[in-house]
Amino acid sequence: MKKILVALAIVAASSQTVLANDDLKTAIANQQRSPENVMRDAARHPYETLKFFGVDAKSTVVELAPGGGWYTEILGPYLRKDGKLILAGAGAKLKTKLEALPALYDKATYGDFAPGKKIDYAPKNSVDVVLTFRNVHNWIAINDSAVKDVFQSAFDALKPGGVFGVVEHRLPTSMTQDPKASTGYVHEAFIIKLAESVGFKLAAKSEVNANAKDNANHEGGVWALPPVLANKDKDKEKYTAIGESDRMTLKFVKP
Repeated sequence: MKKILVALAIVAASSQTVLANDDLKTAIANQQRSPENVMRDAARHPYETLKFFGVDAKSTVVELAPGGGWYTEILGPYLRKDGKLILAGAGAKLKTKLEALPALYDKATYGDFAPGKKIDYAPKNSVDVVLTFRNVHNWIAINDSAVKDVFQSAFDALKPGGVFGVVEHRLPTSMTQDPKASTGYVHEAFIIKLAESVGFKLAAKSEVNANAKDNANHEGGVWALPPVLANKDKDKEKYTAIGESDRMTLKFVKP
């Protein structure tokens, strides 16, 4: 009988672990996600990416410049019960979209985020994770001070031990970095140096969002690739075959 009870306890503990791990999968499978966003899962690996950054259901998370809300659609439901989601720089269109689904997104809060002007989204030492997805090139395009201010704001907002997760289009080391990142691609070393300049330590790299087919040399820059396909029918088959961009996935930690 004792052996049976021990075995049952192990099974129960195992089941609880699986359930906890499935919370994120459940959020990713949320039926309210936009179909066009779901189509990008195979290229963006949300489960593996968020696990790599250490985001759990109890985390306080800041998403910088969420844009159309691709990751917000996942983070909102995932963090709603026990965590907290702060959207820094959410536009009116995204807010309207989220407000229409209060059962999923009513707990999300908003912060000011206008690099080069005003950044104020969380008190110092108050959050567990700050995330940015494919945004760094936009801040570089403003000026050097603006992009450094963004990284500094992430460092300041995080608790000691907190994580700054960065996903960005990766420029091959053999290619020259445009000072304004006008192609949308950035050297990995540039981002690492920038993060370290404000106090972060590089904790780990992941190749989960890598794409060896992407040589970063396209007419019109990264936007020639899916999902934008900025060149429309011109070389559409070629760009579709390449898929989304080659991306670095970097995990920084605040000491």
